[in-house]
Amino acid sequence: MLNATQIKCLSVFSIFAIIGFGPISPGCLIGMYIVVKRPDWFRLLIEAMYRDKARDTDFITTAQTRAARIKTFASLFTLFLIDIAPVPVTPVIAFAIILSRPHWFYQVVRQVYGQVA
Repeated sequence: MLNATQIKCLSVFSIFAIIGFGPISPGCLIGMYIVVKRPDWFRLLIEAMYRDKARDTDFITTAQTRAARIKTFASLFTLFLIDIAPVPVTPVIAFAIILSRPHWFYQVVRQVYGQVA
């Protein structure tokens, strides 16, 4: 069963899929912004999406956060380049993540954000 946050995210990425049929991938651009700026709204969004799933309480070091941010930014930049092709790839990947809520995605977000006080 989908929670309200998943439904909202699917709606947004549906719009991104429609407007993404061009040289610009809004999902990738927003993702790169999130990795660089780490806005609180995205952390809260992910917590809401994963609310009913088990969460880890591992300590995350500054080095792990830095490495995760570099790898995630590089991955999003690569997707941005791939999305220049006529078929948007990022929204399809986002749909899969939103629907299945894989543990690895939650871990990546936690590592990108680091320890939250």
